[in-house]
Amino acid sequence: MKQIRDRARNSFPSVLLTLLSIVQAVALETLWEQSRHRLDLFDPSWMMLASWLQLAATLLAIIFVWLLYVGIVMRFRFTPSLSDLILPFIVGVLEFMLIEMTYPGRLGFWFIVLAVISATVSYLRHRLFWRARRDPDNREFFDAVPKATWRDHVARIIPTILIAATGMWLWIYGNESWFALVAILLVLIGITIQIQIAAKYWRISVADHT
Repeated sequence: MKQIRDRARNSFPSVLLTLLSIVQAVALETLWEQSRHRLDLFDPSWMMLASWLQLAATLLAIIFVWLLYVGIVMRFRFTPSLSDLILPFIVGVLEFMLIEMTYPGRLGFWFIVLAVISATVSYLRHRLFWRARRDPDNREFFDAVPKATWRDHVARIIPTILIAATGMWLWIYGNESWFALVAILLVLIGITIQIQIAAKYWRISVADHT
């Protein structure tokens, strides 16, 4: 059994990254095809600004999912479970739903789908880091990084709830307001911060301490 576990541990990064590369490539192609013929992107109006911010946030969300997976599977070794091979498909479906909602007229649904993606990604990150922490091969990193506390979990849960609440508000009361623009901008800033945090932990992992 140990040989099978070692084989799975060694093969998992390449298998997952190949699968995720295909999903992300299709997602980016879909986003491009849906965007390049849109007239509202070049018509000076409230919708133009909302459209560009929404597109930028969607693109960064796709990039962040990629960085999250790449950062984990390239840095850590652990025995994968069957769900680790299924969850990328779920994330891919959610990304396609987000792209489908990337229109100012669908902002409410867009925020709701984004909240689901945020919750799913938080769960994935917690699950993969928990499994990696238990493996002795990753001890060098986790000895330098403290375990997540309830404050860390709350810091991820609250933004997800706010995103979902924003989606419900816009769905009920409409999209054409300054509130919608500010909400999209805050999402854009939030995703950018998450990417910077991912970059920070990447630097910690690959730092030469010798």
